[in-house]
Amino acid sequence: MSWKRNGLIAATLIAISAGTYGVWLNSTKSDLPVGIASSNGRIEAERIDVAAKLPGRIAEVRVSEGQWVNAGDLVAQMDTAEIDAQLRQTEAAVSQAKQQKLQAEALLNQRSSEQEFAQAEFARAEQLAARGHAPQELVDQRKSVLTTADAGVAAARAGIDLAIATIASAEATVERLQSVRSDADLVAPRDGRVQYILAKSGEVVGAGGRVVTLTDLTDIYMTIFLPAHDAGLLAIGSEARIILDPIPDYVIPATVTFVASTAQFTPKSVETANERDQLMFRVKLTIPEELLEEYQEQAKAGVAGVGYVRTDDTIAWPDTLSVKLPQ
Repeated sequence: MSWKRNGLIAATLIAISAGTYGVWLNSTKSDLPVGIASSNGRIEAERIDVAAKLPGRIAEVRVSEGQWVNAGDLVAQMDTAEIDAQLRQTEAAVSQAKQQKLQAEALLNQRSSEQEFAQAEFARAEQLAARGHAPQELVDQRKSVLTTADAGVAAARAGIDLAIATIASAEATVERLQSVRSDADLVAPRDGRVQYILAKSGEVVGAGGRVVTLTDLTDIYMTIFLPAHDAGLLAIGSEARIILDPIPDYVIPATVTFVASTAQFTPKSVETANERDQLMFRVKLTIPEELLEEYQEQAKAGVAGVGYVRTDDTIAWPDTLSVKLPQ
């Protein structure tokens, strides 16, 4: 009998709790005019991971948690001893190729001079042979010398082309190594606050290894969940309001920037309109960027609060939801 009595007591308590919750819920909803819906939420901000492009050892981490950084600021640096050595070697190869080009150009001048002399000698031999003052053997010799001189000029020109190609190849390698070298400097892609330091100086990370995580305080929003009836009436770009638990006296303006196309919660069976109202859709309320810039030091993620939206744009915001910001 005791277990029956305990079960009766438990059922009574559950019924009382449910009734109390229902009264609280109705009283909460009754404070809002028809056409305005609300839901609990939490402030979120986009996170940016600053990661190593290539595997290597971290030489230095230059920021600390909570520090504000601007886009382009150096937050960490990878060890570059090996890549610096390769870069010096390739730059030396460029200088060597340029010297080879100078040598090839000098050789071309020499071979061109020899070609001109051989052409003149061959022409004189032909004239003498035509007048009968020189044997045909001399003409053949002069022609052979000229052919050799022509080949020498062609070889010298080919040497210049080879030197030019070698220079281009070496310079391309320099550019590639310089790009790899610049990737060793891990910079902030945009303004933000350092949220986490994920790796320390001296640690080895793989390709894509995260070193620092930033919070983008120019993209802060609250995610709330609304039933299907309310979510279906929302329009992207509609006005919204946010009240945060730590500062309930202030009302922050926001904009509806996202309404999920699929429900986040679906009951096992959806057969009636009542059950369909239980479908919950994710809604994103984004705080204006210019407002975040003005209150940059106060903005932070993780703060709980309540988000308000208008399912009917013709409804005016009540005085309690008029925008009110810290002065």
